[in-house]
Amino acid sequence: METYDIVCIGAGPTGLATAIEAKRAGMRPLVIDKASLCNSIYHYPVNMVFFTTPELLEIGDLPLVCAAEKPTRVEALKYYRRAAEHYGLELRLYERVLRVEGHDGNFTVVTQTDKGLEERYHGKKIALATGYYDLPNKLGVPGEELPHVSHYYTEPHEYWNQDVVVIGGKNSAAEAALDLFRNGARVTLVHRNKDLGATIKYWVRPDIENRIKAGQVKALFETRVKEITKDEVVTENGAGERRLPTRQVFALTGYHPDYTFIESLGVRLDPESRKPALNPKTLESNVPGIHLAGVVTGGRHTGEIFIENGRLHGKQIIEGLAG
Repeated sequence: METYDIVCIGAGPTGLATAIEAKRAGMRPLVIDKASLCNSIYHYPVNMVFFTTPELLEIGDLPLVCAAEKPTRVEALKYYRRAAEHYGLELRLYERVLRVEGHDGNFTVVTQTDKGLEERYHGKKIALATGYYDLPNKLGVPGEELPHVSHYYTEPHEYWNQDVVVIGGKNSAAEAALDLFRNGARVTLVHRNKDLGATIKYWVRPDIENRIKAGQVKALFETRVKEITKDEVVTENGAGERRLPTRQVFALTGYHPDYTFIESLGVRLDPESRKPALNPKTLESNVPGIHLAGVVTGGRHTGEIFIENGRLHGKQIIEGLAG
C-alpha cells in the first residue's frame, strides 16, 4: 500500500486547492471523490453564470480565463480539469470513502469503487473537503421520492407550456422560477415563510418580486407542502388545503454537509450549529491529523463558506503542516 503525505477527501475546488498546495510544498497528496471532479459544479444549472469574478475562483495561482466578465459553469469545469492536469494530481474518482482507520501519521482510508471493489490508501494526514451539495434538505413528505421530484435544477426547455412547482424561497428557488417563467413554463413558487430569503442576490430580488406582483410567477407564502402525487402538489396554509397540478417539482430547499460521516471520524460537532471543533489557525479538528476545509467548517451555516474563501483553506492547512 502506497503512502501519501495527505489524503484529501473531496475533489471540489477546495479539495483540489489543498492537494495543489501540498504538492507545491513538496508533499505527495491523493484526492478521493465518490463522483466526478467538481461534482457539485457539474450539477449546477446547465447555463449558470457565477456570481463572482474569475480571480476569486482560481487555485494554484493559475489564471481562469473566461469570455465574459464572470465565468460560466462550463468554463469553471474546464478550468478545474486543467488545474488538476497542470499539477499532475493523483485522483481516485468514483470511489466512496467507507471509513478512516488508524491515527495521526498512520491513517488508512478505505474506499469502495463504483464497481464494488474495496481499496485502501495510507496517509499521514487527512483533509476533509466534501462540501454539501449532494445532500439536499428533505421535505419529509409522502411522494418526495417520485421520479418527477428533483432537488436540483438543470434547464427549462422540457417544461415549456407545462405546470411546474418550485419549493423554496432562497436564491436557487428564485432563480429557477425566473428561468422557468422566461422559458414558457407556468410556475408556482411555494415557500413556508412569509417572505423571500434575506440572502437573495440583489439583482434577483426585484426581478422575482416584480414577476410575482405581475402574476407571471404565482407564489404561495406561509404555505407548507403536505404531499406530492404523480400529477399534483398538495399544500396547506391559513386558507386551507390546495392542490396544484404539476408535471415537475423542484424542491430547492437547501443542502447540508454529511454530519454522520464527519462524526464517524471522531470529529466533535456543536449540537446546535453543527460546526466542527477546529483549530482556527491550522483547521485541524479535535482528532489529531484530521483537518477540515471548505463548507464543512461552517456547520449548518452553509451560506458562510463559498469557493471564494473555502479555496484558501488548503493553503492554511498546508502552511500549518509545513510550518
